[in-house]
Amino acid sequence: MTTTTDHRPLLNLLAWLSPAFPTGAFAYSHGLEWAVEAGDVMDGDSLLHWLTDVLVCGSGRSDTILLRHAHRAAADRAALQEIVALATASAPARERRDETLNQGRAFQLAVAPWTAIELPEDAPYAVAVGAAAGGRGVPEDDTAVAYLQAFATNLISAAVRLVPLGQTAGLRVLAALEPVILATATATADATLDDVGGCAFRSDLAAMRHETQYTRLFRS
Repeated sequence: MTTTTDHRPLLNLLAWLSPAFPTGAFAYSHGLEWAVEAGDVMDGDSLLHWLTDVLVCGSGRSDTILLRHAHRAAADRAALQEIVALATASAPARERRDETLNQGRAFQLAVAPWTAIELPEDAPYAVAVGAAAGGRGVPEDDTAVAYLQAFATNLISAAVRLVPLGQTAGLRVLAALEPVILATATATADATLDDVGGCAFRSDLAAMRHETQYTRLFRS
């Protein structure tokens, strides 16, 4: 007896959250560039602590809550519009807002061949990913884990260039973040939209300070 497994949802996630997918994520450091200049992040250990806080207490957690609710509301345009408004209003700084909106627009254009879901205009990135995955039938939990993994990977890639770190040191940080990513995905499963918010204040301040940073390689 042969059991056939549909691998298309996995293929969708691998494609959509690949560094090669044209969302422009490589151009953003999420405030990490200022954190490096300020001396908050200077090696693998300090990067691990910084990213752990962002994932558990900051935008990683909030974005995953928004992603999950967008996934569930994929077929409800009115509900999606409310999630879009909340996600946009929740951005703590201008560059964070630009980062999520620009990536969201780029994602919507790039994902069009896979899904017919009509997303609200200017959907932030996490909302766009969640709604597209929900419309395509990609499991919610898998989408949440993959999103957090891609988010962490992008920031580690930025740190490799900024600190600089070696590739091996960056991979050690990524491996060490696996339990953090899984715990954050699990913790957001039952969260409501009222739970959106965080206390990674240093990360939010980094995003604000980056707006006036004299020398910049990244857009945020």
